[in-house]
Amino acid sequence: MLSRLNGLAWLGMTLSLSWSVGAHAAGDGAPGDPALGEKKFYTCYGCHGVENYRNAYPDYAVPKLRHQHASYIVSALQAYKNGERPHATMHAQAASLSDQDMEDIAAYLQGPEPTKATSAVKGKTPTQVAACVACHGDNGLGVAAELTPKPAVIGGQHVDYLQQALTAYRNGRRKNVVMGGMAQLLKTDDDVRIAAEYFANQASPLTTATTHSK
Repeated sequence: MLSRLNGLAWLGMTLSLSWSVGAHAAGDGAPGDPALGEKKFYTCYGCHGVENYRNAYPDYAVPKLRHQHASYIVSALQAYKNGERPHATMHAQAASLSDQDMEDIAAYLQGPEPTKATSAVKGKTPTQVAACVACHGDNGLGVAAELTPKPAVIGGQHVDYLQQALTAYRNGRRKNVVMGGMAQLLKTDDDVRIAAEYFANQASPLTTATTHSK
């Protein structure tokens, strides 16, 4: 068992290097302006600004975005814009945004440095997430290593959103060389569920980006 975990951790570190080298560059333009980003986010509040709002067909919770890493938000929007993440509504929204619009919105969503969530890990870490922690950390809040863009904060994210995202990477609907490879390590739907439930249960600064959230 220990050799399997060591092998997965090594693979995770190898893929994390590929993430840094091959992922979309974020922050190449002017720094994002959070005040402008708040104004540009107005059309997004209809889904992302509503507590427990759900995507339809398939049905899953719309992700929490407040205090997500700005560089990750930019890379995700670029992926929706260029089709690496297939989602008709998000593609239409992202396609209407310039690179600077994305930077501004991302700066607004990241916001001021949130109160640090506890670093304590809740529950026993399952073997299914052994490789995930190389980039996302033991509790889904990330690691100290400099990765560009920063991997998403996944601790405390909606469990069914995490399941949907992992499944999409696993079956190739979402295109990302790092996450595609990592998701293949989850051999069954039950592995996906276990990984999603573990990270969703962790303490986190993530919240819904309502009009009054800071």
